[in-house]
Amino acid sequence: MAQPALSVRDLGVRYRGKDETIYALQGVSFDLAAGRVLALVGESGSGKTTAALALLRLLPAQGEVTSGQVLFEGRDLLQASDHDLRQVRGRQAAIIFQDPVAGLNPVLTIGEQVAETLRSHGGMDRKQARQAALDLLRGVGLAEPDRVSRAYPFQLSGGMCQRVMVAMATALNPSILLADEPTSSLDVTVQAQILYQLDELRRERQTAILLITHDFGVVAHMADEVAVIYAGRIVEHGSTEQVMLRPLHPYTAALIAATPRLDGDRGPLRGIPGNSPDLVAPSEHCPFAPRCGKAVNRCRAEPPPLLEPADGDAAHVVACYNTVWHG
Repeated sequence: MAQPALSVRDLGVRYRGKDETIYALQGVSFDLAAGRVLALVGESGSGKTTAALALLRLLPAQGEVTSGQVLFEGRDLLQASDHDLRQVRGRQAAIIFQDPVAGLNPVLTIGEQVAETLRSHGGMDRKQARQAALDLLRGVGLAEPDRVSRAYPFQLSGGMCQRVMVAMATALNPSILLADEPTSSLDVTVQAQILYQLDELRRERQTAILLITHDFGVVAHMADEVAVIYAGRIVEHGSTEQVMLRPLHPYTAALIAATPRLDGDRGPLRGIPGNSPDLVAPSEHCPFAPRCGKAVNRCRAEPPPLLEPADGDAAHVVACYNTVWHG
């Protein structure tokens, strides 16, 4: 098999507070393959954004990687020097932040920020970078790129800022793109345009995309694979078709059942009872057990490992004691 563009192994992250420590990720592993899209799906607070930030060492000051490897071109990015990591960010790996306004510099114009990426990582001079920046802004659907390039972030809407972030992230055709809710603040028309642009980048440049989303419509349209994360753990991973048509974990099934449908089958939405667990200590049982109608005594005694079901495809794995595993 071809070498993955990015391999994540046993990633653990915690946040140290004044009075308590939050264990945000525990044992997260997955591969990003060139030219494919992996969707990381879960409720708010499940660890999706933390995973993306940890891959490029962009965690806030209180965040700390406690275990694992992030392997890119034979190097562990978690152990790379700051200089080496700067060479990877922007040119080879880019991120679209969930909050576009916070991701932009408030004291620089939009044009300056887009051009800075092109000059720093693309080797362009000022004139080349300015023209390329205008082309990028036009390419993400901003109708007046010259006016937008002279504006500051606070002068633009959230949706316009999101499109600017997409333009910056895709400017140099990175081999890895981390997209954290890239269309959450956009209307349907612009959302389709951005998704098309990301898909074009994947097809033409073989970019590997980690798509963080809660929107199963976007998952069905864009993703090749789905990893479902709950309370900082991957609980199911398989192809999009496998996970969406035959979900094996009760949490996955509940997420899909809670998604509005646009076809003729518009039954009542079913919410997930209960709340996400407190992560102030590593879970010593299945973290979904308190919310699961299928939980058995073993679920409340120890966390299930992520394994292949006995009657399924080897590429479809699940962490659930209600599934019969190989071995």
